[in-house]
Parts: sequence; C-alpha cells; structure tokens
Amino acid sequence: MQFKPSASRLTLLLAALFSASPAFSTDLLQVYREALSNDQQYAAARAAADAGREKGPQGLSGLLPTIGATANTVWNENTYRPDNQPKVNRDFNTNAYNVNLTQPLFRWQNFVQYGQGKLQVVQAEANFAQASQDLILRVAQAYFDVLYAQENLKAVRANKQAISQQLEQAKKNFEVGTATITDSQEAQARFDLASAQEIAAESDLDVKRYALRVIVGKDSGELNRLKAQAELKPPQPASLDKWVDAAEKDSFTVQAQQAAAEVAAKEVERTRAGHYPTLDAVANYGNSNSALGFESKVGTDMRNIGLQLNIPIFQGGYVNSKTREAEANRTAAEAALENAKRTSALNAQQSFLGVVNGLAQVRALDAALISSTSALASNKLGYEVGVRINIDVLNAENQVYVTKRDLAKARFDTLLSQLKLKASVGSLGEVDLEQINPLFEAP
Repeated sequence: MQFKPSASRLTLLLAALFSASPAFSTDLLQVYREALSNDQQYAAARAAADAGREKGPQGLSGLLPTIGATANTVWNENTYRPDNQPKVNRDFNTNAYNVNLTQPLFRWQNFVQYGQGKLQVVQAEANFAQASQDLILRVAQAYFDVLYAQENLKAVRANKQAISQQLEQAKKNFEVGTATITDSQEAQARFDLASAQEIAAESDLDVKRYALRVIVGKDSGELNRLKAQAELKPPQPASLDKWVDAAEKDSFTVQAQQAAAEVAAKEVERTRAGHYPTLDAVANYGNSNSALGFESKVGTDMRNIGLQLNIPIFQGGYVNSKTREAEANRTAAEAALENAKRTSALNAQQSFLGVVNGLAQVRALDAALISSTSALASNKLGYEVGVRINIDVLNAENQVYVTKRDLAKARFDTLLSQLKLKASVGSLGEVDLEQINPLFEAP
C-alpha cells in the first residue's frame, strides 16, 4: 500500500521546513561595509583626498629643474636694392630648435610652497579621516532609525490590537447592560486615533528605510534587532575632562583646521617673498641653420650655461596687497581653529553626557516597563471585578507600549552617543562597530 500524503499534511511539512530554516538578515557591520563601496558622499570625500595628496608633489616641483624645448621653421623672402643696382631676391628657409634648463637655487617662495604642500596633504588626510568617521555615524544613525521605526510601528499596532479588543468587549458589555455607551465611545475614539498613528508609523518606516538605502545603495532587507538583554557599557575613561582634553587635540576636525591655519601662516611668508631676489642656474642649447640654395647652408650651434639673478623693484603695490590679504586670511584661519577646538570639546561633552544619562534613562525605563506591565494586569483585573472602568485599562495598555517604544529609543540613542564620543576624539573606526555588532541578533 503506497502512502500518499494529504494536502494538509504536505502544507504542514512545508511550513515546518521553512520555519526550521535560518532567518536571513543583515547586521550593522554588513551594512557599513556595503556603504563603504556605495555611499556617494564617502566616494566624493575619497576623491577629494586623492586630489589633496597631489599638493605634495606640486609643492616639490618648485624645487626641481624645469626643461623646455622650442623649434621653428621659417620661410624667408628678402629683397635687396644695392645703390644703382637692380634689386636682388634672396629666398631661403631657416630651421631652429632650442632646449632650456632652469634649476632654482634661491626662490624663497618655492621653499615655502613646498612646506605648504606637505601641510595640505596632512589637511586632506584629516578631512578624509573625518569623512570616514561621519560614514560610520551616518550608517549607525540610519540603521538605528529603521529599527526604532519598526519598534514604534510594532508598539502602535499592538496598542491598536489591544484597543480593538477593548472596543469589542465594551460593545458586548453595553449590549448586555453591564457598561455604558461612554465606554464604547471612548474605546472607538482610541481605536480611530491608533489607526491614524499606524498610518503615520508605516510612512515613517518607509522614509527611514529609504534613507538607509541612499547610503548603502540598495535595499538592506531585514535588519538584525537589538537584543532585549544587550548590555550597554559606560564610557572609558569615566572622566569627562579627559575626553574634552582629547577632543581639543585629537579631533580630526581640529587636526584639519590646525593644518589649514599653518598653511595660512606660510602663505603670508610666501607672498612676502615676492620682494626677495631669485637666483637660478640656467643652461641652454640651440641650433639654427639657413638654406641659401641647393648647395649653400649656414648653421649655428649655441651652448651656454650660467646664473640668472632677478631683483624685483616695484610691482605696482601688488605684493604688499597680497601680503595684507594673506595676513587677514591667517587671522581668519586662527579663529576657525579656535572655534574647531571649542566645538570638538562641546561635542565630546554632549556625547559623554549622552552616554551617562542614556544609561540612567535605560535603567529607569526598564523599571518603568516592569511597573507599567504590573499596572496593566491590575487594571484588567479591576475592570473584571468592576472597580476599574474601560478607560483605565486603555490608558494602562497605552502606557506599556509607550514605555517599550521609549526604552528602544533610549537604547539606540545611548549606542549612538557612544560612537559619537569616540568620533569626537578621532578614535572611531570599524573596530567599534565590530564591538557593538554582537549586541544585535536576527529577528
């Protein structure tokens, strides 16, 4: 007798197989590595860094020799009129080439420009490092925003479901005469409000998913969720002053602005060098020949080497004006550097307090969730025995879902503050994502 599984058995078997297969989802580290290849803002920063690195070779070029060559060919038609003689035509072709070499021996502005080039490379590297940190923060922010939007939608839907049950119960109680019409109306009003909140939450989730897609370049699919018992750690070291001091010195924003201020200071020196004499070693080789007919040619070879001194005397006040401009730019760069230090210190302080206060808020919301859950159970029991009305149960249920949502936001904000704190001192990197990635799990 051959066994033939029924349609219902086959359906159950397939369901069991799919439920046993692992759920595929994307973790934070995977999203970040995708963003490294696809985020256009980061790609632009990488190209800008490549361009900035070329300032080094450009500065060095001013100290190296320059070689140039020229060549020409000229057809000459000359007419001579000797005294009391008929005119004579002399038509001939002249060919010439010339090779010049100039080696700067003393051009102070070129030496200064070489130093500027090295500083501009440092500035470009610091800007790119800051852009790399910004990418990590943008990825984490977008990732957490999607997870929070999911938690918010989940809470809204759970609240709507609870309100729906209470609405149904209130209607039944009114029909049998154990409740007033007010209970039904209040439940209906809450249900309508929850429906509107659900639409808004769904829209917000779509927007947050698209924001993440802009960074990653594609849909990341299902994301790993933060574990319910994920342990969030306090900042180390635990001293705010140490973080602030480090931010004023080690922040990539400060480093980039420090290099910019030094470049501006050297620019004053470079423009002032327009008053200084220059000394070059020059060498030249040239050849010129003229064909005066089929059998007559005149050729000339030229070779010379020497020193060339140039002394600027007056340039219409141009150098003085450029020097004053450079001095004003130096003052602006120094002010920008001081502002960068203060801003970095402020960012470090805000992030440090964000972590410390966030941890305290998470603990408080954990306790509030336990209390809200107990209050909900008590209100449901009180409603059953007639000492609580329907609105009390609805309020208690809503408080549970609001607390869950607020707890999720507090945890995500704390994690983001931890990353921002490390970014404020220039130490944020992929390794930090590797450390917090285990706090998430597949849904």
